[in-house]
Amino acid sequence: MRIIAGEFKGRVLKAPKGSATRPTTDRVREALFSALSSACGGLEGAVVLDAFAGSGALSFEALSRGARLVWMYERDRNALQALNDNIKALGLSAKSVRLQRRDIFKAPPFHARPPFSVVLLDPPYAYSPHEVLGLVERLRLEHALEPDAVVVYEHSADANAEVDRAAQERGFTSVSRKKYGDTVVDMLSVEQSGTGD
Repeated sequence: MRIIAGEFKGRVLKAPKGSATRPTTDRVREALFSALSSACGGLEGAVVLDAFAGSGALSFEALSRGARLVWMYERDRNALQALNDNIKALGLSAKSVRLQRRDIFKAPPFHARPPFSVVLLDPPYAYSPHEVLGLVERLRLEHALEPDAVVVYEHSADANAEVDRAAQERGFTSVSRKKYGDTVVDMLSVEQSGTGD
């Protein structure tokens, strides 16, 4: 895997050993960040939550494109080793990366400050969209998200209907949906969601 654009363009990333993670392909990552940059007007200064970091490819791509701070959550031992190696290889510090070695459902970053402007979701397919988007809703209710935060959710095409239901129940607005083979990338806005502010 290589970083596609920005400060670290062309740098090779180490992938975790084993089959516990499912790294986003270069093609999907390139399209995802192109759409994200359009939606956000670029990633300069963004504060990003990578809720299921895996290889960290999404986080490192965001940092390469100007994100100010990335929080990465990961609990798989092999993935954590690869993440640490990649952080070291890119010369990144705690100023720009906060690696959380834990399950985000058990210890969500409710008190993260500054709040997140971008949330990247590439969870194992075993997690239901209701669980995943429920986490985003909890973050919003705890004011851990910017009012105009953008959520990018990568999931299997089979989950489209369930994702739609889970988003609709929470008042999240669909910005775009792109399909790449069996993979779908949804961009959602949480700005108009629910109550509790």
